[in-house]
Amino acid sequence: MDPPTQPAATVTLPDRADPDRDIAATVRRESGRLGDFIRRRVRDPGEAEDILQDVLEEFVEAYRLPAAIEQVSAWLYRVARYRIVDRFRKKREQPLHDDGDPDDDESSLDLALPSPDAGPEAAYARSVLLDTLQQALDDLPANQREVFVAHELEGHSFKDMAARSGVPVNTLLARKRYAVLYLRSRLQPIYDELDD
Repeated sequence: MDPPTQPAATVTLPDRADPDRDIAATVRRESGRLGDFIRRRVRDPGEAEDILQDVLEEFVEAYRLPAAIEQVSAWLYRVARYRIVDRFRKKREQPLHDDGDPDDDESSLDLALPSPDAGPEAAYARSVLLDTLQQALDDLPANQREVFVAHELEGHSFKDMAARSGVPVNTLLARKRYAVLYLRSRLQPIYDELDD
């Protein structure tokens, strides 16, 4: 007589049993909000869409790796922030704008850049403006630069920054205002020169 057979052990696969279905569900669930997040920080709709597609492509590649992504939503937003900052630093991205009060001219840099597709003169002007902006950012006092970068490039709200740092919101607002005024003063001569 044969020994009794044990029932086969049930193996529960992680949620990644059907990666294509999981990826599609995540893209459907997250792409609208993620796209809005990017479009609020990138002026050019085509560039914003490119960034969104890059982030989603990176997500698909990362999801298929053996190491699981712990918090998908947080991961997507972090990658989007990095992509926006990378494009800005590489001088291929339209500048980011303040999503605060549009009537508050002192807290918004509102940098207008020539299109990179408008010919060699526009490309040169764009390059000069972005080089000057990067140098000016590097010259800011650390506390002003940190607030400007956190709000403009990384999308943190003043309320969140205040909660994390313990610095009052009004102080953070003032630091950003000083940063914007300084950046404007550094960029204005370039605009004046380009207009001549």
